[in-house]
Amino acid sequence: MKNKDDFTIHFVGIKGVGMTALALLVREAGFPVTGSDTPETFITDDALKKASIVCFDSFTEDHVKKAKLVITTGAHGGFSNPEAVAAKANGITVWTQGEAVGRFMDGTLIASSPYVGISITGTHGKTTTTAMLATVFSHLKLDPCYVIGTSSIPSLPGPGKFGKGKYFIAEADEYFAEPQSDKTAKMLYQHPKIAIITSIELDHPDIYPDLASVVDVFADFVGSIPSDGVLIACGDDENVRSVLTRASCPVKTYGFSPRNDFVITRVFVSGRQTFFWIKGMGTDLGEIRINVSGEHNSLNALACVVAGLELGLDLAHIKTAISTYKGSKRRMEFIRETKSGAKLYDDYAHHPSEIIATLKAFRQMFPRDRITCIFQPHTYSRTQKLFDHFIHSFANADRVILLDIFASARETKTDDVSTLHLKQAMERTHKSVEYAKSIEDAKVLLSQDILSDRDIVITMGAGDVYRIHDLLKTI
Repeated sequence: MKNKDDFTIHFVGIKGVGMTALALLVREAGFPVTGSDTPETFITDDALKKASIVCFDSFTEDHVKKAKLVITTGAHGGFSNPEAVAAKANGITVWTQGEAVGRFMDGTLIASSPYVGISITGTHGKTTTTAMLATVFSHLKLDPCYVIGTSSIPSLPGPGKFGKGKYFIAEADEYFAEPQSDKTAKMLYQHPKIAIITSIELDHPDIYPDLASVVDVFADFVGSIPSDGVLIACGDDENVRSVLTRASCPVKTYGFSPRNDFVITRVFVSGRQTFFWIKGMGTDLGEIRINVSGEHNSLNALACVVAGLELGLDLAHIKTAISTYKGSKRRMEFIRETKSGAKLYDDYAHHPSEIIATLKAFRQMFPRDRITCIFQPHTYSRTQKLFDHFIHSFANADRVILLDIFASARETKTDDVSTLHLKQAMERTHKSVEYAKSIEDAKVLLSQDILSDRDIVITMGAGDVYRIHDLLKTI
């Protein structure tokens, strides 16, 4: 495209992790980028500042006057946001973030021809798997484009990048592109040659009434993969297996079960490292080491290995490259040691399955230490729908401190479910469950105890529980 300097792209709600990643890619592709959001602090603030992207702290029609394209999100009103409304009224094209990722993967604006798209989707693990795969491709000098839904990844320059290679790696979400006006699942806007599905569960009961409706959307995604593409799927997940019949392309399964094409035969966790051994199509492929902890991360890594092999990459090179991945923001992230020597970690886990897997990994890392989990439930709809599952998700935490539910701007508060309800139910099976109305109250609860270097404190949830970190450094 000529005259990129005259083609300003404006992002409405730019501080969202998916929006920031896309804005970074577009900025690096040579387009002027502006954005707007609320004045609150977000985990993406540093990434935007580093890229010198102007971010207005309000939403007004003046912000889009110079824009040639406006990209909006389901948050902040979506298409009904004043900036999106003004853009449409003035004949400016408005895309959702989901549509924009798909169009850029197809080559629109940023390339002369479509990329080889690689989409990573699934209820759990998609951010980590996308970050791992982008790390592998970057380490092997393939210079991919990528869009990853987080704020920072130590093994990469940022969560979004414009590369000059032929691959476009993108996280693909099942959430609606714009819940009020565009109920297309974001992932259906992507048209990948290679697709990875990590898992399928009900995670968004605010938009999906039941698991069957989620499975249907994933089945549509599988059916959209071209016959000359490849689907890489976690065969341990029965919901994933149920959609494989929709594929018109070759399918490669991976997991722990020997019925898979690629099988993890053994896992050993040692501190922050995980070692696992694999067989592929009946052949021993040896040991793989990753610098993140947990059996669930061995699955994420294996998906990346299979993708690399399908694209003809050398196995030894893949193994070396994947060992350079060292985690992502808010994924088992080490924050600091507190004054008492306690280790403070942060994780995005907000679904019962994620909580179980993450706490299991921490228990494997610290088998003899005391683990305290400060959990902030995310959305009333999820807490209510998965209530019975949340009750039994914290077995590997010695102590649980529950914060009030972090509500979505898209939902209405209800008295039918609350953190106190969850606490009362958990007390029947868990030995130590406490309630803190605020992060300040959570700090008080922790301060009343004597912490030492044998304490692990984990903040967990998809809301703003991470704001407690600065308060905890003095305990």
